[in-house]
Amino acid sequence: MAQDDLKGALSGVIAPLIEADGGELFLVPARGRVVHLHLRGRFSGCPGNLLVSEHVLRPVVEAADPAAKVQITSGAILPEGAERIVAAPHEAGRAAAAPAGSSRPADQAAR
Repeated sequence: MAQDDLKGALSGVIAPLIEADGGELFLVPARGRVVHLHLRGRFSGCPGNLLVSEHVLRPVVEAADPAAKVQITSGAILPEGAERIVAAPHEAGRAAAAPAGSSRPADQAAR
């Protein structure tokens, strides 16, 4: 499995779900076929992590690479080398939310 394919699946599918629930997703360097994901934020020590791990995270990673071994950790302290995976922007959603030429207060404040 290519690293870019994995990052695409994580940022396109998993990161939006994790972020919507107040968490952060990290990809941690690992050896061989191991994919190490780390959850932080509201997912640190959350009892629902097992459910999320087994029914969301593992299936997405294993769909991209059936031979991958998935390791999932959580907590406030990041493992060494962890890289934050953020939700991929959805241009269609942005266009619907802010038609061309419109100006929202948040956009003005950022200028």
